[in-house]
Amino acid sequence: MTYATWNQHVIKKKNKELVLRTITSQAPLSRADIAQNSGLNKATVSSLVNELIDEEFIYESGPGESSGGRRPVMLLFNKRAGYSIGIDIGVNYILGVVTDLVGNVIFEKHISVKNLSFTEHISLVKETIKTLIQNTPQSRYGVIGIGIGVPGIVDKDGNVLHAPNLKWKDVNLKEILKREFDYPITIENEANAGAYGEMRFGAGQDCTNILYVSIGIGIGLGIILNGELYRGINGYAGESGHMVIVANGEKCTCGNLGCWEAYASEHALIKNAENCGISFAPTLEELIQKAEAKDNDTLELFQKIGFYIGTGVTNLIKTFNPQKIIIGNRLAMARQLVEKPILQSVRNQALIYHQADMEIDFSKLSTYSTALGASAFAVEDFLNISNQID
Repeated sequence: MTYATWNQHVIKKKNKELVLRTITSQAPLSRADIAQNSGLNKATVSSLVNELIDEEFIYESGPGESSGGRRPVMLLFNKRAGYSIGIDIGVNYILGVVTDLVGNVIFEKHISVKNLSFTEHISLVKETIKTLIQNTPQSRYGVIGIGIGVPGIVDKDGNVLHAPNLKWKDVNLKEILKREFDYPITIENEANAGAYGEMRFGAGQDCTNILYVSIGIGIGLGIILNGELYRGINGYAGESGHMVIVANGEKCTCGNLGCWEAYASEHALIKNAENCGISFAPTLEELIQKAEAKDNDTLELFQKIGFYIGTGVTNLIKTFNPQKIIIGNRLAMARQLVEKPILQSVRNQALIYHQADMEIDFSKLSTYSTALGASAFAVEDFLNISNQID
């Protein structure tokens, strides 16, 4: 292939992706609408649309409204051309979903886990993926990719460098799974995936500068700046669960003292409950039930956790000045118990000008933010036609 031919090939791929993305974001559209919105000429649009129809990425629906001449044929994105798998690997759970190409959950599997070895955890992840594949509907492209969120530091090559709450270190998760599953695989930090999920499908859809605070056994931060996921130079941005909020304070799972995670996470809540002499081995769900039954000791536990969540959130507000902070993952289930103390804590500690036009919200996707975000990463890679240059 000559350089000129290769260059034409690249341009065609990019134009084809532009047409597809215009349809996915603005459908239903006519061919004329696409030409007008994309800036491409009508002949180019018509040719590329025909290719996308043949490839089953899009399809023609009924005619649209006429502007004086023949009623135009409208085009729609085929959300069932393929299906994506998203996995959220938690410390005490594994959540897997099958979604169509616009994020609708078709099938899901949830497993509660406790004190698993690395081998046992990986085995259950593999079993979950197999179950999801078996329950994926038939389609032109089948399973188009697998996205996985992990609560730890993940580099750009899919290596889990350190996941202290899972007790994982230097795990090439992508390579391990590639040995068994012949699909494109994306490994991402769970808070990054959660932030992306909320931006695409949840509480952050109307915002371009979002901080997603994932509070489960640990605490992670996903950062969306100007509509793009911010990972930092090496992909390690967002380890805010390990910023110090109490000098020489409680020991954290990372080995340091006084980390936010040691005071404001689900793990901290349960540890505090046990220290208060609660006779049963509490879970978050059980503590929420006790608090809703007006048990004063349990209510105080949530008040305390809310205060410390607010302390960390205040630091984030002063650092990033975001449009919106979204609190997600498992502790978001206790919204009715922690929202007021969080807001009060922020009001007491944040400077007034940092709060202008800024909103603190809770996840709209509940515990699905990470799994849906991970699935969306796989879909994005699949639809990125300009990367598929041979």
